[in-house]
Amino acid sequence: MRSLPILALLVVLGGCVAPSKPPPRPAPRPVPIQTPTPAPAPVPLSSDWRDWPFTPGDWVYRQDGRGSVAQFGVPGTDAVLALRCDRDSGAIRLSRSGTAVGAVPMTIRTSTVMRTLNTTATGGTPAALAVSINARDSLLDAIGFSRGRFVVQQPGLPTLVLPAWAEILRVTEDCRR
Repeated sequence: MRSLPILALLVVLGGCVAPSKPPPRPAPRPVPIQTPTPAPAPVPLSSDWRDWPFTPGDWVYRQDGRGSVAQFGVPGTDAVLALRCDRDSGAIRLSRSGTAVGAVPMTIRTSTVMRTLNTTATGGTPAALAVSINARDSLLDAIGFSRGRFVVQQPGLPTLVLPAWAEILRVTEDCRR
């Protein structure tokens, strides 16, 4: 029973202890400023155009009252390039979407030929630049038989890297008959 008075004394002395200080507040965290993620830099093109990625889209061939036409583009949008046979003149009208003032050189690269042609604005909707090529011109064969792809380049417009599919030669052969 001796321990009871000692225990009571300890309880009384424990109540005399000053209350502990509250823990310090944490330092405010800086609020991060959200900045838009920059678009990835375009992958630089290799020096060899035969390694460049294809322009998105597909070729479509059809015939109408004026002859045949092969168009390249993304389905549901305007074609980015078209080859149309004009049977009356025996020429292929090559046109690409875009606008320019005056004659704008169009360079066509194939695995065997590189040629620059002068185009003119067609003034239609959608706006396009076009050139007429004789249906018997070897450039059309070079485009159709190019090893997998050919390129259409014009100043101020995106470079088109297009697959050399059969639709090109179908339009060419339609015009040569």
